[in-house]
Amino acid sequence: MSPSGTLLLTRQDVAALLDLDGCIEAVESAFRLLGEGKVEPAGILGVAAEEGGFHVKAAILPSSSRRYFAAKINANFPANPKRRGLPAIQGAVLLCDAENGYPLAILDSIEITIRRTGAATAVAARHLSREDSREAAIIGCGNQGRIQLESLSRVRKIERARVYDVDPGAARHFAARLSEQIGIPIEVAGDPGEAARSSDIVVTCTPSRDPFLDKRDVAPGAFVAAVGADNPDKQELDPDFLASARLVVDSLDQCASIGELHHALEADLLTRSGVHAELSEVVAGKKPGRTSHEEVTIFDSTGTAIQDVAAAALVFEKAEGRSWQRRIDLGETG
Repeated sequence: MSPSGTLLLTRQDVAALLDLDGCIEAVESAFRLLGEGKVEPAGILGVAAEEGGFHVKAAILPSSSRRYFAAKINANFPANPKRRGLPAIQGAVLLCDAENGYPLAILDSIEITIRRTGAATAVAARHLSREDSREAAIIGCGNQGRIQLESLSRVRKIERARVYDVDPGAARHFAARLSEQIGIPIEVAGDPGEAARSSDIVVTCTPSRDPFLDKRDVAPGAFVAAVGADNPDKQELDPDFLASARLVVDSLDQCASIGELHHALEADLLTRSGVHAELSEVVAGKKPGRTSHEEVTIFDSTGTAIQDVAAAALVFEKAEGRSWQRRIDLGETG
């Protein structure tokens, strides 16, 4: 029997332990380490299924106390909420000690994925949006839309928001709930362009397979975070829009395969060398972020393994500090 055992953390446990401010700082630190060359390359594997798919993302990340390895196995089945009453995205994260391989924790992945994605947008907004950004647009009013607006409000003084969803009821509910929670007026727009045109920051977080936003829909100086595309079939931005803006990606290889960049490459409107930077290079100071007030910047966010391990390690350390009792020993032989 191991002296400590492997921690088990449910979605509710993760939600209670993973505060958004801490997650933003952990994700920014992880991107900085990556940009400084202190993190090994991450691994990713995708497997298609009939109505969705599975992906595995894995990485090692050093911290002040130990080196962590995390592998996240997520299933993405978009029809689940309406057909089966299940989340569209669900799975688990296995967190290990990278020095000896010991499994430290098994965590539900839903809140990890939601919050680390919002945290990455917040980090990108710090470096790519104007400091005087005050108005935000959220296109897609699910859990990810919620965390995106909450995250943005941590790094910019958001005073007003506009939201759009293909389900008008979801948009109205979102506006009422978040307006009270964040304390800002939120309007429901009639279409994505209406939401985006007068906004300083625009976030797209939908399962769309057809582009719905182009360069005519954003104002000079806007920052756009494209969050929805995480497989080759998903697309939210017109490829010509990407080619016309300063483009920063979370992972060049990953975005070239499954992100918005993938579609611009296929359309021969952009080359890999035309991408300005990976976010890690900007955070580490290797490349500049925004260079002018009028420049339009885009962040292509596909979600990386270093975000997962940063968030999972933060949850684990907080649980350890509270002497977490729910544990198993995976190596127990009887």
